[in-house]
Amino acid sequence: MGTISIALSKGRILEETLPLLARIGASPKEDPQGSRKLILGTERRGLRLIVVRASDVPTYVGHGAAELGIAGGDVLAEHGGAGLYQPVDLGIARCRMMVAARPNYDYAAAVRQGARLRIATKYVQIAREHFAAKGVHVDLIKLYGSMELAPLLGLADAIVDLVSSGKTLRANKLVPVEAIMPVSARLIVNQAALKTRRAELQPLIDAFQKAARQGTPA
Repeated sequence: MGTISIALSKGRILEETLPLLARIGASPKEDPQGSRKLILGTERRGLRLIVVRASDVPTYVGHGAAELGIAGGDVLAEHGGAGLYQPVDLGIARCRMMVAARPNYDYAAAVRQGARLRIATKYVQIAREHFAAKGVHVDLIKLYGSMELAPLLGLADAIVDLVSSGKTLRANKLVPVEAIMPVSARLIVNQAALKTRRAELQPLIDAFQKAARQGTPA
């Protein structure tokens, strides 16, 4: 039996995964938020954590560098979940992908009138598919952060971004105008690894499923 690796990212996903790891007897052997190490051992024999950038989790799992991963639905939709087995919605890191705009911008009227919208986002693929399905023409402006500035400075008519509590939108005088999709973190599995190492991986998958059913962190 070889070592099994779980790829995940620091921040909210790691924070909310810790209680699940504790339930399956796989707590990290050191504080992952405070450590600079990118490979962390756990209390569960033969299981380690690989800390990577959120958008890289599907890549590490897809190419077999990690057998398992924990990734947000936004990352899977944007960067491609194709070829990945997604057996468990862990019910953590919940938020929504939304379109947001200034309160004085009549988004519904602009869509109705067939206006060409300027949309700022880092979720280019999600935005493209959403507006294409609605038959709305858009010019997509890729940004890597501070999306809320774009409508305020006239760079875009609206933004597509993750919304959790909505505090950041309110602080920057923006309002959500359309929901695109609910988002939560999922356990993902390399399909080739599942075929060749099912006896090792299936108990872990089952353990995560049971841990997720026991309730998500507040």
